[in-house]
Amino acid sequence: MTASASETAAARLRAASVAARGTPCALLMFGELALKGRRRSAFAAVLEHNLRRAMRRAGEVRLQRRGSSFQIFPTPDGLAGALEVALELPGLSVVQPALQIEPSVARAAEAAVELLREVPAGSFAVRARRREKSFPVRSMDIAREVGGTVNDELGLAVDLSRPAIELRVDAYARELFVSVDRLRGAGGLPVGTSGRAMVLLSGGIDSPVAAYRMMKRGLRCDFVHFSGQPLTGPESAYKAYALVARLNRFQGRSRLFVVPFGIAQRLLATSGAGRLQVLAGRRLMVRVADALARREQCEALVTGDSLGQVASQTLRNLEVVEGAATLPLLRPLIDRDKSEIIDEAQRLGTFETSILPDEDCCTLLSPGRAVTWTDPEPLLELERRVDVEAVVEQLAARALEMWPRLDAPGSPTDLAPVAA
Repeated sequence: MTASASETAAARLRAASVAARGTPCALLMFGELALKGRRRSAFAAVLEHNLRRAMRRAGEVRLQRRGSSFQIFPTPDGLAGALEVALELPGLSVVQPALQIEPSVARAAEAAVELLREVPAGSFAVRARRREKSFPVRSMDIAREVGGTVNDELGLAVDLSRPAIELRVDAYARELFVSVDRLRGAGGLPVGTSGRAMVLLSGGIDSPVAAYRMMKRGLRCDFVHFSGQPLTGPESAYKAYALVARLNRFQGRSRLFVVPFGIAQRLLATSGAGRLQVLAGRRLMVRVADALARREQCEALVTGDSLGQVASQTLRNLEVVEGAATLPLLRPLIDRDKSEIIDEAQRLGTFETSILPDEDCCTLLSPGRAVTWTDPEPLLELERRVDVEAVVEQLAARALEMWPRLDAPGSPTDLAPVAA
């Protein structure tokens, strides 16, 4: 198995830390958050809270904030895990593994030599920056002295325009940080800075990806899954539980509401839905999700719709389904094709769960041929016949609330088959 970037960086720091007498750590840069002006401190406080929570998965980690960055100091064995956590946390744009050393340019040069022993030979450049102007040596002089030592000791060529390796020295008044790796973080905004949303989670490939994209824009997401129970087994709900547990690492304390939807589907069918069964079912899901969202003080709905992907996602049908919502309905995948969505699902680790077989309530009692264009009036008439407001109230009341976690013991036993 190929080592990940975080594992490679951690191994390099551990190897160099003894000879360089430095402490392995990482600098975490804000990115987009730095553009928030007077609200920056509030956004940074949310990011710090999220970071402290997420770092619990990496064991004992000391964290400190300084200016527009954080610094983390894990145990040597927990360094790779801490880097992985930081790389996937929304709100961080750069993760820079580094050696922390005493505030001496000569010591920085020694650390640079030890770090560069562990990388393939090639040209290099030193990018030095005085983060605190009280450090007595100018950035240009730091770069010149460190670069000269590396050139003398290792014989590496200097190339300031297109180097194979960029060595960074971040200088503070009481410490220096020396690094050769600069890893790209998730970017975006910290979860919780843009409000709350309710995600309609189907159990398929698209909706978990849509949820993650909204988390990256600062939305804290709750989830609602519509199970075909009691006309189907609980398999789709198990999948939803596993998907939310997987997504939980991006925000923590994720909630999942499971709604037994089979009887409502059958009610629509026996009330004459016919070829409108799929659209009628989707409108009812949106109504229930909207009711749950308002009850839980969410401010928007999120779906995994992609324009034209299936018959219910034509422009006209999307409009008809959205008409059932009173909250804004967000569709972050609207312009994505399936291959793009699959690639992102694989990167997130949700793809393998999403493709597990189950009985999908969206296809339950569906007609042989779906409509790609419809007028809303027949759907409104159908909803009047079934007393849709009463149905929505009953379904919302029956929603089972769960808190999925990857480390939770056992299976979600509360998802046993529901009686008809």
